[in-house]
Amino acid sequence: MSERWIRIRIEAQQLELLEGDRVVACYLVSTAARGAGEREGSEQTPRGRHEIRAKVGAGAPLGAVFVGRRATGEICTLERHAADPERDWILTRILWLRGLEVGRNRLGDVDSMRRFVYIHGTPDEARLGQPGSHGCIRMRNADVVELFERVEPGTRVEIEEGACGQPEG
Repeated sequence: MSERWIRIRIEAQQLELLEGDRVVACYLVSTAARGAGEREGSEQTPRGRHEIRAKVGAGAPLGAVFVGRRATGEICTLERHAADPERDWILTRILWLRGLEVGRNRLGDVDSMRRFVYIHGTPDEARLGQPGSHGCIRMRNADVVELFERVEPGTRVEIEEGACGQPEG
């Protein structure tokens, strides 16, 4: 069996789950409103080689709210989201990313893990396909559950600026 890994294409606003070179699933996402970048405090999506450091939220219901990687017991409803639309809602599941490239996305002021960069669910599902996050990769809640079940800690994650069919570089 080929290695299972994730490729995120910022320009295309897509996350692909691959086995070797074969795409087995493709999801619409929302990356950072401020574009790509690695610096702490930039609110940009970091590029390069990453891996899933941890999976958080197994068994939580759709719309479960997380703060500091802990479920609060709340469920994000349309009304709750409408009452606080600027909140950076982290919902349903979290795949916490760790950078693998020292000086690019690991250690110092470019460390993706210390920046708390996640793949997670969002209440802004209608805005997927366009940048809008604070650095994380937002997904449809049902999609993040599906992805969560198909990957493990240590799964490789490549974040590229290119569109589909246009690798970075």
